[in-house]
Amino acid sequence: MPRLATSDHYTLDLPEGHRFPIAKYALIREQLLWQGIAAAADFYEPGLCAEADVLRVHTAEYWHKVRDLALSPAEVRRLGLPQSPQLVRRSLSSSAGTLQSALHALQDGVGLNLAGGTHHAFADRGEGFCVLNDQAIAAAHLLAHGLTKQVLIVDLDVHQGDGTASIFGQESRVFTFSMHAGANYPLRKEHSDLDVALELGTGDEVYLRQLQETLPALLAQVQPDFIFYQAGVDVLATDKLGKLALTPAGCRQRDEFVLGLCRTHQLPVAVSMGGGYSERLADIVDAHCNTFRVAFELWP
Repeated sequence: MPRLATSDHYTLDLPEGHRFPIAKYALIREQLLWQGIAAAADFYEPGLCAEADVLRVHTAEYWHKVRDLALSPAEVRRLGLPQSPQLVRRSLSSSAGTLQSALHALQDGVGLNLAGGTHHAFADRGEGFCVLNDQAIAAAHLLAHGLTKQVLIVDLDVHQGDGTASIFGQESRVFTFSMHAGANYPLRKEHSDLDVALELGTGDEVYLRQLQETLPALLAQVQPDFIFYQAGVDVLATDKLGKLALTPAGCRQRDEFVLGLCRTHQLPVAVSMGGGYSERLADIVDAHCNTFRVAFELWP
């Protein structure tokens, strides 16, 4: 039975009209309970990420600026979120959620974080609403403690996982795979171990065929013993920042395929939510809930 990391720290106060949909984190938890997908006992508080885990991935100079609220105005603009003690706690809590989800996945087959997927965070800077790179922190923890030998990061957010690709560019034990909209943010792409850049407006059929042709072959090539899945729902046609055209059903089929492969191959998988910026908050919440519903169906 999957466990779900969640915390009141996942939300924070943002200026009115801010385009980051911070309310989704609490709403997804409520929706999972209301729909009966998860019970209250399935949720747990992951705590805060240890500084040693942060520093395994991020530079001390950058982390200390984040911790001490000393980012420059330019750095804050690049990040897209105002710096505050709340943001520091949120970043540490979300990273702990993915790290704990990874540890649960080693025991249960799957671990779920109701946040995370902050793949635009580089070792020395934050960008695109991403302060600390949660999946990088968790992967580095597993490797440092001998809990895994070969990691595959499957990043299906609509935006390239540029920070993750940069962090692990020289790390052969982590293979980064990003399938994203090509002509979209970030303007300057990094080199993942495998990048699949899709045409703008790509819909369900082409998207799913590309994924089905790519991921099984990648499993055979990389031979991972652990998967991190970045399950951004900004691939939806309704997304304001996405530029792809998946339907909710197509997004769910994507999750079924990725998580189904993990289940079939008995590969532990830690799931982080990633982005979602649809005009209707309900579209974002429903799509994320579908990801978690699939996990509960596959690991009853």
